[in-house]
Amino acid sequence: MKLVLFRISPLAKSRLATSASPPTFRDLPNGLAIAFGPTGPMLKIHRTSGRTVVFTISGRLDAENVNELFQLVDDEPADSVLVLDLADLVLADRNAVGFLKECEARGRVILRNCPAYVRTWMAGGNDRS
Repeated sequence: MKLVLFRISPLAKSRLATSASPPTFRDLPNGLAIAFGPTGPMLKIHRTSGRTVVFTISGRLDAENVNELFQLVDDEPADSVLVLDLADLVLADRNAVGFLKECEARGRVILRNCPAYVRTWMAGGNDRS
């Protein structure tokens, strides 16, 4: 008869003794917030300039932060045409779409990589009677 001996490491012993199931995000103090992202609206505006000034919009554009974008556009020289790159736009609310529509209609900005739902709203799909 052959006897096989093996050794369990202290780490493995402590894992076996303390928990029956693996830890989850709920076990961490801020686990759910980490897993599901920030709780409030988040917007990042990145300005690049060369021949044309381009503002790259990332995140959520809504009533709370559309004024920030308005101020940045307003601070640029009046005779310049700006490009708003919306490739990383996650969400836009009614106020933001209205602002984008107004800026484009005045010829102040060119919208690049504009999501289809924003174009639909700008064409009149956001009107509620």
